[in-house]
Amino acid sequence: QVHLVESGGGLVQAGGSLRLSCAASGRTFSNYARGWFRQAPGKEREFVAAISWSGGNIYYEDSVKGRFTISRDNSKNTVYLQMNSLKPEDTAVYYCKAEPSIVQAMSVTGGHYWGQGTQVTVSS
Repeated sequence: QVHLVESGGGLVQAGGSLRLSCAASGRTFSNYARGWFRQAPGKEREFVAAISWSGGNIYYEDSVKGRFTISRDNSKNTVYLQMNSLKPEDTAVYYCKAEPSIVQAMSVTGGHYWGQGTQVTVSS
């Protein structure tokens, strides 16, 4: 059975940093694009960042550019999201996704594989 498990969330003060991980099990995702999304209370899930299978193509949502960095380690079947200079508006549940293409990995709809989410709370 395939699982994506996010970890690394928590409570941090504004300006702080967190590193999220999304580990996959049950199959290899080395040839899959991976995406990060977030959903704040009362809001729709939104795209945050995506990375192609090779790491050669990376995309970010405008509000996180320059603060967040997505990366992957195919040997560990894991994708990461380094979040720096966190703001209260970054507070949300963060989800990871695995898709055959980066276009699909950037889309909030559909989803071959989703994780269960990890809570990030940024206090002011």
